Amino acid sequence: MRAIRVAVADDHVLLRSGLKALLSNIEGVEFVGEAGEGHEVLELCRTRNPEILLLDIGLPGLNGLEVADRLSREQPSVRVLILSMHSSEEYVLRALQARAAGYLLKESGPAELEFALRAVAAGETYLSPSISKHVIASYLQRAEGSNPSSPLTPRQREILQLIAEGRSTKEIAAQLAVSVKTVDSHRAQLMERLGIGDVAGLIRYAIRNGLISVDR
Repeated sequence: MRAIRVAVADDHVLLRSGLKALLSNIEGVEFVGEAGEGHEVLELCRTRNPEILLLDIGLPGLNGLEVADRLSREQPSVRVLILSMHSSEEYVLRALQARAAGYLLKESGPAELEFALRAVAAGETYLSPSISKHVIASYLQRAEGSNPSSPLTPRQREILQLIAEGRSTKEIAAQLAVSVKTVDSHRAQLMERLGIGDVAGLIRYAIRNGLISVDR
């Protein structure tokens, strides 16, 4: 039987080590790599081509929801299983909107992890049992709406996250390989589009919309 190729993305080294150990004990599962930063995760998926990515939401650089959304467009063969401490409807809905194939709570046990991996590998969508069924109903209802998309472009969301993480304009420009002037232009467009007049307001917006986590 072909092994399920699984990669892990979390910004906590100990948690990644624990998951690697758990995965090594699951028959028919092959651990193929790990990363702790959003852009590193995208590169990991390009080079290692996992079948399933165990992905935390609160990643630095590029948050897990943005990673999931990009992978759905750039590498749809990688199925994303969100691994999170958050059980609120808002986080689950955002993960589904980012086209994640599943949502597993970090409080889950090894048996549930194995079950979730096999379900996602079989093409199913998996949600931890403790996440209420009304989350699915609410998502389907919203998906039928006329404009469920974000008001920001992927690049704007990326720059907003970096601003909210406290990166300077020069640091953002260097990481994204663009000019300082380009970053300034994106920041001005962000403020205009969101109707926000200062960086503190941008940070509050990023927290409310799950681009960064206050307890990451």
